[in-house]
Amino acid sequence: MAQVIYGNQFQGGLVRIPPSKSAAHRQVLCAALSRGKCTLSHVDMSEDIQATVAAVEALGAKVSFDEAAATLTLDAANLGRQNAAIDCRESGSTLRFLIPIAAALGVSARFVGRGRLPERPLGVYGELLPAHGVEFRSQGGLPLEISGKLKSGVYRMPGNVSSQFVTGLLFALPLLEGDSEIVLTSPLESKGYVALTLSILREYGVTAQETPQGWHIPGGQRYTPHNCQVEGDWSQAAFFLCMAALSPTGAPVAIQGLDAASLQGDKACVELFRQFGLPVSWEGGVLTARNPRAREPFGGLRGITIDAAQIPDMVPALSVCAALSQGETRILNAQRLRLKESDRLAAMAEAISGLGGRAQATVDGLRIWGVPQLQGGVAQGKNDHRVVMALAAAGLRCAGTLAVTDAQSIRKSYPGFFRDFTTLGGSAHVLDLG
Repeated sequence: MAQVIYGNQFQGGLVRIPPSKSAAHRQVLCAALSRGKCTLSHVDMSEDIQATVAAVEALGAKVSFDEAAATLTLDAANLGRQNAAIDCRESGSTLRFLIPIAAALGVSARFVGRGRLPERPLGVYGELLPAHGVEFRSQGGLPLEISGKLKSGVYRMPGNVSSQFVTGLLFALPLLEGDSEIVLTSPLESKGYVALTLSILREYGVTAQETPQGWHIPGGQRYTPHNCQVEGDWSQAAFFLCMAALSPTGAPVAIQGLDAASLQGDKACVELFRQFGLPVSWEGGVLTARNPRAREPFGGLRGITIDAAQIPDMVPALSVCAALSQGETRILNAQRLRLKESDRLAAMAEAISGLGGRAQATVDGLRIWGVPQLQGGVAQGKNDHRVVMALAAAGLRCAGTLAVTDAQSIRKSYPGFFRDFTTLGGSAHVLDLG
């Protein structure tokens, strides 16, 4: 286990954001389903992307990665083995995307995972897939075994479950012989992720028509091979915006590699940091943030109310900013965070309170009362990459150093995070505690 020691030094500067993990998952799967040869550039082989790459290899695709060029090449001419063992590691996206894909291909598959993933719910798949021709063998989590071939039809599901279930079906249903419908019985949450899925499907020649209650998916479609560059990751940009907000000297942060027109829902973090009081602007294709009131009490930041239904991954970074903003911040509709790599609501409330802040987890979110400065100390990373990365910004407003456990967890989504943080003059010393 590793521990990272964060200090309060920070000079700011330019950082190039890594490729979007959400987009990369989707690009890898669409490339594999094209059954052709595709090249994906600007790929970061985080542990989650490694899990999806290994999954398509288990289904018969050939994959090679050029680390120097950050380029992934897939040849999926032989996709669709009769049997496959798929290790999803700790990646919920890999698991929830691959289950219906394997079923649509008629693959008998066994899914396993690590960390908290075996405990995370398989949700609507346990009802929908058996009703459409797939045998589903599970004790409520992993391991899971499926067999049979998925059939077209009507798939009714609530919209307030993870959007990963919707995306998994959007990948799989176009492969079936007949037309299908996804019918949502309640409003969709995390809409941005579904919009991203639909956009990438179109790149590969696959369409789904929106209906008043969901989508109509024509059957018999073919994925067309497509070369692409993976766009930058808005969910990681939030950590650097938080650093700009909390920099004790008002050091500017310029973020390169983001698409201002991106469909990633996490792009909403820009407006939320503006509401806290952080000026953010686009300059020459670079997102720039600087807090001119950094030396004032609370850095001129103020508490806000946040509806996190569409942006759950933003909560760790937003909650750190809230911990040092004047007044109360309320984060609502974030109950799904209890089922992530950690219970993120409990993890952030515990970390903020343990460092001298004031935070309380509620049934569906957080209540946070800002303080001018945190004390420092030790915080539990909970083996959760977003908790560990969010606390780097907290260290900028600590009187003493801040030690965070489970530093190795950043490899799940952003292996270069500590390097990029120190490039901005941040202090991050990683200790391997064996």
